[in-house]
Amino acid sequence: MHTFPYLSLLVLVPLIGAALVGVIAKPAQELAQKLGLGVAVLELGLGVALLVAFKRTGQFQFTSLHPWASSLGISWSLGVDGISLFLVAMTLVVVPIVLLGAKVKEHGAGFAAWLLVLEGAAVASFLSLDLMLFFIAFELTLVPSYFLIIRFGYERRNYAAVKFFVMTFLGSAFLLVGILVLAFKHQSQTGVLTFSLEALKHTHLSGGMGVWLSLAFLAAFAVKAPLFPLHTWSPTTYREAPTGGSMVLSAVLAKLGTYGILRFNLTLFPHASKVLAPLVLTLATIGILYGAMVASAQSDMKRLVAYSSLAQVGFIVLGTFTFTTVGLTGAVTMMVNHGIITAAFFMLIGWIAERRGGWDTGLLRGLQKPAPVLAGVFTLVMLASIGLPGLNGFVGEFLVLLGTFATHRWWGVTATFGVVVAAIYWLWNYQQVFHGKADAENAETPDLTRNERLILAPLLVLIVVLGVFPKFMLDRIEPSVAREVASVVAANATTPAGTVVHSIAPSVTQGGAK
Repeated sequence: MHTFPYLSLLVLVPLIGAALVGVIAKPAQELAQKLGLGVAVLELGLGVALLVAFKRTGQFQFTSLHPWASSLGISWSLGVDGISLFLVAMTLVVVPIVLLGAKVKEHGAGFAAWLLVLEGAAVASFLSLDLMLFFIAFELTLVPSYFLIIRFGYERRNYAAVKFFVMTFLGSAFLLVGILVLAFKHQSQTGVLTFSLEALKHTHLSGGMGVWLSLAFLAAFAVKAPLFPLHTWSPTTYREAPTGGSMVLSAVLAKLGTYGILRFNLTLFPHASKVLAPLVLTLATIGILYGAMVASAQSDMKRLVAYSSLAQVGFIVLGTFTFTTVGLTGAVTMMVNHGIITAAFFMLIGWIAERRGGWDTGLLRGLQKPAPVLAGVFTLVMLASIGLPGLNGFVGEFLVLLGTFATHRWWGVTATFGVVVAAIYWLWNYQQVFHGKADAENAETPDLTRNERLILAPLLVLIVVLGVFPKFMLDRIEPSVAREVASVVAANATTPAGTVVHSIAPSVTQGGAK
C-alpha cells in the first residue's frame, strides 16, 4: 500500500505555489517568475515519480479519501488509473515549457501565478473520484483561463475571453444539474447522500432519465472539448489568447472535455451512452470533416490549428463511442499525443510571430532558407499531426480507426477522408510559409536559438519516442480502458427488449499495436 500522498501533493503544490508567487510578485517580479518555474519543475518531478511507481493494473492507485463536507456528502477523493495517468503527465510537461518559452512582456509573475492555478485545477479534475470535487475543479479552470486571455491576449481578447467563459459556464450549468439530480436519485434509493463516482455508478435509472442525465453531462464536456457544433468559441479564443494560453487551452483544457465523456458518461450512464452513440458518432464525424475542410481555407495559422483540433477531437470521441478496448485506448492515446503536438505547434507559431510580427500566411514566405532548423522542427510536428507512422500522432489515430471499422464501419470510412484532407491542408500551409522566394524581411528571419531548441526538445523527443515505442503507454492505458469497456458491455448485455449486445474487440496488445 502506498502511503506517500502523490495525488494530494500534485493538486496542492501548484495552488500553494500560485499563492506564493502572487504574494511576492509586486516587490520582486523576477524572483516571483523564477519561483513559479521552480514550482512547475517540482510538480513535474512529482509526476515523474508517480509515473515510475504506477503499476500496470486497471484499478485506481494512490487513492486519497478524506471527508470534506460530510453533511453534504462531498469528500476529497482522488485516484489515478491508466486513463488519467498520462493526461496528468502531459499537463505537467506542458506547463514548465510554457513558462520557459512563452514568456509575456509585462506582468510575468501574474502570468505564472494564473498558469499554476490552472495546472492545479486541471490535475484535480483528472484525478477526482468525487463528482462535486470534480465539478469544483472543472469550474476553477475557467477563472485562470479567463484572466490569461483577457490580460495577456491580442486585439480581440475581451470578446474571446467573454465568449469562452459564457459558453463553458453555461455548459457547466447543465453538468451541475445533472450531478445533483443523480446524487438525489441515489439518496432516494439508498438513504445516503454522496457524490462518490464508485457509489453513483450503481444508481438505478430509467432509460429516459439516464439519457437526459447523460445529455446534461455531455453538453458540458462537448463545449469544453470542443465537439461540433459547440466549438464556436475555440477558433477565436485560440487565436486571441497569448502563446502560452493557446498552448494550455488546446493541450490541457480541451482534454478535460474528452476525458469527462470517457470517465463520467461511460461510467455513470453506460446504457444511455449506447443509446446516444449514433448521435454522438455522427456529430464526431461531421466535426472531423468540417474541421478539416475549414482548416483548408485558413490563412491564419492559429485558427488552422484550432480547426485541426476540432477534427482531432472528433477522432477522440469516435474512438470513445466504439465501446471497444482498441478504440478507447486509441482515444486516450490521441488525447495525450494531440496535447503534445498542439503545444508544439502554438509554441512554434508564437516564435514565428515574434520574428515576423504575425502568423498569417500572407505575411510569411520562404522561411526555410533563413531558418532551416525552424522549418525542420515545424516539419516534424506537422508530420506527427498528419499521422505519419513512426511519430506519436499515428498510434492513436490508427487504433481509433481500427476500433471504428470493427463496430461502426461507415462512420470509420467517412472519418478516413478527414485524415486525407489533414495531409493536404498541412502540406499546403507548409509550402506557403517555408517554400518560395523570401522577400527582404522574411529573408532576415532568425533561426531558432539554442535556448529555444532546448525548450522545445522535450516535446520533440516525446513525439518521436511515443511514436516509435508506444508500448510503454499502451500497456498502462489498456487495463483501465478494458475495465470501462467491460462495465459498458455488462450494462448493455441485455437491452430492455432482451437483445444481447455484441462483445468487444480484441485488446490492443493482442491486436498488434506494440
